[in-house]
Amino acid sequence: QVQLVESGGGLVQAGGSLRLSCAASGRFSSINVMGWYRQAPGKQRELVASISNGGATNYADYVKGRFTISRDKGKSTVYLQMNSLRGEDTAVYYCNMKSRAIRIDEYWGQGTQVTVSS
Repeated sequence: QVQLVESGGGLVQAGGSLRLSCAASGRFSSINVMGWYRQAPGKQRELVASISNGGATNYADYVKGRFTISRDKGKSTVYLQMNSLRGEDTAVYYCNMKSRAIRIDEYWGQGTQVTVSS
C-alpha cells in the first residue's frame, strides 16, 4: 500500500508564507506524477500544482508566480512553497500521486488545513 503523509499546514496572515511537505512510502512506480490539490468549503477539489518524476511542473493560473512545487533527490517527497498567500487560498490541501506501471494508480493523502487570515 502507498501512503502519502502531509505536513506543514496552519494559520498564516495574508501576504505570508507556508511550506507543505508530502512524504510517500510503500511500493509505487518510479514513473509517477505527484501534486497538490485543494478544496475550499462548498467548492470542488482543484489542482494547484504537479511535478513529474522527471521534474516537469504544472501550475494552476491562480498560483503562478506565488507557489513553487519541488521534489527531493530521492523523488519520494514533494514540497509546495506558498508565498504571498491570500484569503482565497484558504482550503484543505491534499497530496496526490499518480503512479504508472501496468496501469495508472492514484493515491491521496489525508489533507492538511491552510487558513489565511486577512
